[in-house]
Amino acid sequence: MVPPLQEQRVPVELDIRVWGMAADGRAFSQHARTQNISPSGARLYGIEHDLKIGDTIGVQAGQKKARCKVVWTRNTWSQKNQVGVQLLSKLECPWVPFLAQTNQDEPGVPRGRRRWARHKIDFPIVLHDQQILVRVSATDVSGSGCYVEMLSPFPIGTGLDTELWIGTERVTTRALVRTCDPRVGMGIEFVGLKIEDQRRFQEHLQAAYPFSCSIEHQSPNAS
Repeated sequence: MVPPLQEQRVPVELDIRVWGMAADGRAFSQHARTQNISPSGARLYGIEHDLKIGDTIGVQAGQKKARCKVVWTRNTWSQKNQVGVQLLSKLECPWVPFLAQTNQDEPGVPRGRRRWARHKIDFPIVLHDQQILVRVSATDVSGSGCYVEMLSPFPIGTGLDTELWIGTERVTTRALVRTCDPRVGMGIEFVGLKIEDQRRFQEHLQAAYPFSCSIEHQSPNAS
């Protein structure tokens, strides 16, 4: 049985590498995916080897590596083995850039509600992962994210380096793809922007585009 999660998890699919010693005593190394992540652990799927509760395995996301303890396992026909892992040290968390920070910084914002009002504008930004650089015009822009119209959007959970401009200042932040509509576009969240930078960006949008604001999704706690 899979135990209940003890902390809020972020549903993000990341390509990771997993290695260690399987239940049959053989060493293994393979690619797998996360189903959700947290600062202290993750749910993994696509594991091709049997693991035991208490096993220690290595995981790598991007260039960061960490050691984890297996806390539960489950075999499924569709997704091979699923395992829950707990990081042996939170200081080594390899998926920190992919954890949403906005609502954690602002506990008064209800789950599922937007902190900032969206502006219906065409706003130039630059997106790039490790191989692709794309210059696009974002729409529905706010201090915490935007929607990007493109025929080939990135999959949900993809981490992107993003460049945007606050007036004449170029700002670089980490972004995470939250929604994906094939052949239409994707919604991204600026997970690398601190709340004070989000507020500064929102104030810039309000000053530059005062008549483009859409408030239907704004949180009542938003300033």
